[in-house]
Amino acid sequence: MKAKPPRRWRMPAVSGMLQPALQAVAMLLIVAAVISLNACVTPYSTSPLPPGGSGAIEQTSVDANEPGYFISPEDLLFISVWQEPELQREVRVRPDGGISFPLAGNVDVAGKTVEMVTDIITERVQKYIPAAVVTVSVQEVAGYSIFVIGQVNEPGQFTLGRYVDVIQALTLAGGLTPFANGDAITIRRRTPNGEIVMPFDYGAVRAGRNMEQNVILQSGDTVVVP
Repeated sequence: MKAKPPRRWRMPAVSGMLQPALQAVAMLLIVAAVISLNACVTPYSTSPLPPGGSGAIEQTSVDANEPGYFISPEDLLFISVWQEPELQREVRVRPDGGISFPLAGNVDVAGKTVEMVTDIITERVQKYIPAAVVTVSVQEVAGYSIFVIGQVNEPGQFTLGRYVDVIQALTLAGGLTPFANGDAITIRRRTPNGEIVMPFDYGAVRAGRNMEQNVILQSGDTVVVP
């Protein structure tokens, strides 16, 4: 009688119910590894910057009540004489640049600073009230408006309470579009003697050259980006 050969041990087959569980565990391990890798990556900034540069633009603004601001037509002024309730009121600058105020009469204020207007009104009012103390302030800036048109992301009219230069105006307009010709920008300014056209080379100014082209814009100036 022949002896039976010994049986070899075999790993039992994984049941159909166990396989999905193992796959789920493997997927969780993969997801955990991806999360760990993402945590090690430094996120980048998505803040938009004006095309052609990567640095912030320094804002050299002038407040409407500081000596550097020149009053414009349509600005709203508040004028008061100390201890004289009847001489306290808001006054809108007329389109011709003038205002009217009791005891001072008609005053041409356009193109003048708050301090200059205060001195003029004080001198006139003191003819009737010798110890009068006059205060003038700009309540609302409506006259300082500039225009940016052409190949910028947000063209339009900008009414501001501060003076801006050309670079700052382009920033307010959202920067140049990819189709803009930054080397051929012009600033158009109307004067009593006709229109003045000033060139502006965006690339040169951003590189620190031709900085004299980065002029402070006057009310009514138009920046044209071809």
